[in-house]
Amino acid sequence: MQRGYHYMRLLIAILFTLTVAGPAAAVEIEYWQYSYKTRLDAMDKLIAQFEAENPDITVIHTDFPYAQYRTKVAASVAAGEGPDVVQLYYGWLSDYLSAEILQPLPTSEFPHSEIEDEFFPMVGNMNVKGEYYALPTAVRSLGLFWNKKLFRDAGLDPERPPQTLDELVDMAKKLTKYDRAGNIIQVGLTMGPINQDHNWWREVLVRQFGGAPYNEDTTKVTYDDKAGLKAFQYYADFVLKHNVSVVDFMDKGEIAFKAGRAAMHIDGSFVLSTFQRARRLEWGVTELPSHNAIKANFSSYWVNGITSKAVGEKKAAAEKFLKFITTNQAMQLWLDDVGELPARKAVAMRAENSDHPLYGAFIRGLDYAYTTDFYSEAAQRKTVVDMLDRIVLTGMGVAESLSIAAAEDQKIIDEGRIE
Repeated sequence: MQRGYHYMRLLIAILFTLTVAGPAAAVEIEYWQYSYKTRLDAMDKLIAQFEAENPDITVIHTDFPYAQYRTKVAASVAAGEGPDVVQLYYGWLSDYLSAEILQPLPTSEFPHSEIEDEFFPMVGNMNVKGEYYALPTAVRSLGLFWNKKLFRDAGLDPERPPQTLDELVDMAKKLTKYDRAGNIIQVGLTMGPINQDHNWWREVLVRQFGGAPYNEDTTKVTYDDKAGLKAFQYYADFVLKHNVSVVDFMDKGEIAFKAGRAAMHIDGSFVLSTFQRARRLEWGVTELPSHNAIKANFSSYWVNGITSKAVGEKKAAAEKFLKFITTNQAMQLWLDDVGELPARKAVAMRAENSDHPLYGAFIRGLDYAYTTDFYSEAAQRKTVVDMLDRIVLTGMGVAESLSIAAAEDQKIIDEGRIE
C-alpha cells in the first residue's frame, strides 16, 4: 500500500511537470521567394529534409510572382510580418539595407573565414562594412544556347556553335528567316536587355572591346568611351545593320528559343531545366563567344538573408535553416534540380559537375566572370533597356543614347551609395 502510494505521488508529479512545461516548443518560420517552378520544387525538397532533421521547426514556404515580389517583401517586413528568411537578388542588397529589411549574419554561425575560403569570391559583395548579410545556395553565369536542328537546316555544323563575336554575326545571318514581306519569322539571335542581355553588354561586350563598365570601386561609369561605344554598336547592329533579330521577339528570348523560333540565345544556367523539359528541342550550350582572344562572362546569384523581423527563437531557427540551405548537399540538389551552379567551390569543381556536357560551360565561365556591384539592379537594368529602345523606336544615334544611359546610371550610383 505504501509502495502504491509512493508510485501514485511520483506519477502525479510527472504529470504536473509535463503540464507546466508542455512539450518541446515548436517554432514556425516563414521563407519567401519569387515564383519559379524549379526553384519552388527544389526548395520544397530542402524544407522536407530540414524539417525531418529538425522536427521542432516548421518552415512555411511562400512565393509571389516576380513583378509583385519586392513590394510584398518590403511592405510585410515594415509591418513586422512576412518572412523570417527571404530570397533576394544580390543586386538588391543596397535597397534592402536602406529599407532595413535584413539583419547581419552572426559570425558565431557564419564565420567570415569560412565564407571567404569556401564560397566563390563574388559572394564578397554580400559584405557591407564588415558584415555579411546574405549567402547564396547557387551562383550563375551566362552561356550561348544553340538549336542544332536549325543549324543543320541552315547548312551549318550542328556541333560547332560560334566561337567568336564575328562568327556569331555570320551565323546569325545564315540562321535568320523572313516572310515574303521581309518580316523576321525566325531570329538568328535573340535580343532582350530586360532579361540577360543587359549583363552581356555591360560586363562582357564592353570588356571584350577593351573597356570596363565602371571604375575599380564602382563609383563612376566608364562605359561612355570608345570601347563602350564599339560594344553598344556591335550589340545594336543585330537589329540596325544585320537585321537578324527583333527586340523581345515572342515577348521573351527563352520562349522563342524553346519554340524553335530562335537559333541562338544567351541566358543563364537557370534555364537549363526549362530547355531539358522541352520535347523535340535539339539543343546545346557553350561558353560565350570571345573577341580579340578576350573571354569574359557575367556571374550573378540569388541569396537568402534573415530579415529584421526574426527575433528570439525565430531568429535561431532562421539561422539554422539558412545554414542548412547553404550546405554542400543543398547545393548539389539545387544544381541537379534547378541547373544553377553551386556557390561553394568544392561542389562546383567536382569532376562530374565541371565536366558535365551542360553545366560544364557555365562552371568554366566562372573562371573569367565579372559581377556587377549594383546600387539598384532594377534601375540600372532599365538604363540599358531604354538605351536600346531609344535607337530602335525613335531613331536616336547610338552615341547619343549611350551618353544618356551613362548619365542616368551615374545618377543612380551617386544617389544610392551607402556611406
